[in-house]
Amino acid sequence: MNTVLIILAVLLALAGIVGAFVPGLPGPPLGWVALLLMHLSAAADYSPWMLGGFAAAAIVITVLDYVVPAMSTKRFGGSKAGIWGCNIGIVIGIIGLPFGPQGLLGVICWPFVGALVGELIGGKEAKDAFRAAWGAFVGFLTGTGLKLVYGIIVAIIVGRDLFV
Repeated sequence: MNTVLIILAVLLALAGIVGAFVPGLPGPPLGWVALLLMHLSAAADYSPWMLGGFAAAAIVITVLDYVVPAMSTKRFGGSKAGIWGCNIGIVIGIIGLPFGPQGLLGVICWPFVGALVGELIGGKEAKDAFRAAWGAFVGFLTGTGLKLVYGIIVAIIVGRDLFV
């Protein structure tokens, strides 16, 4: 049973990192479950404070991932059309991800392009659409960065406890 818990923890820690980029895959909560499984195995013994702190961080980051892009887009003068465009761009970028190095660049660029197109379709002038798209892009990168940092920290902790 101990081996099963550890294998699941490693897989969930990796899924937590992937969840930083894939919409709908809750990276931070998956990472927290990885820590919990490591704690339940014989490989690690985390304090309740550590587990509680990581749970709180996972909740805050997950909520911020939804709030920050909308706030950032709105702050830069964007509309719902820009937010929808950004989300569609994220999906397009993820579909292109398996197609080599340009796929990774697409994950970063398509949200901006999607937000720009969304704002232009929504009737914004090019200058205003560009500014709003930039806001959506900044919000997307902020949320993704928070989730990625959390996922990497969890993966380091899980990996460390495998070899200690």
